[in-house]
Amino acid sequence: MIGNDWDEKLDVVWKSEGFKKFMSVIKHEYETKTCYPEYKNIFNALRYTPYSNVKIVIIGQDPYHGEGEAHGLSFSVQDGVALPPSLQNIYKELYNDLGIKNTRGDLTSWAKEGVLLLNSILSVEKDKPLSHSKLGWQLLTDHIIKILNQKEEPIVFILWGSYARSKKEFITNKKHLIIESVHPSPLSASRGFFGSKPFSKANAFLKKNNIKEVDFSIK
Repeated sequence: MIGNDWDEKLDVVWKSEGFKKFMSVIKHEYETKTCYPEYKNIFNALRYTPYSNVKIVIIGQDPYHGEGEAHGLSFSVQDGVALPPSLQNIYKELYNDLGIKNTRGDLTSWAKEGVLLLNSILSVEKDKPLSHSKLGWQLLTDHIIKILNQKEEPIVFILWGSYARSKKEFITNKKHLIIESVHPSPLSASRGFFGSKPFSKANAFLKKNNIKEVDFSIK
């Protein structure tokens, strides 16, 4: 499915009849409607960030629903697409926090640095946010969070907004760090996202645990 160690971690899921039936439903959605990201990119978060490489998890809700935006990584857009407002605010906080100025919206380099950019819902119909929220993606992505919670190596979980923070119930391992705040959306960013310094806090935790810090610049 993925081509890295996630396949071993999720082998029981991939082989289950329930998952096969679920994916046939998703495939039908893609065959009969315009959906994002491209079908081949649905699992990019796992593909670009193997289980053994995960240092930080940033949980999103569902993919961007506009044409050419989503490519399987939470908060990330493909090159050539205008930066969504939430990502603009993430970059503002990154600059104020670490002095890093990014202009491109493709966060693939973060993923390759060990930042799992995991949406809870991995697909969406064009121009219909949360349209796939009741299909069952959360059964898989909640399971992924639970697997990461069991990891021996410390991980940073970054939870922005009430939806992401609802996943805190699955993060019980005291080895891990949870960083949470309001969502970076323009509707809420000024109420606690700006000034929260999630990037420097995450890297300080990694450094304290003798884990290489993440380079948040876009390459």
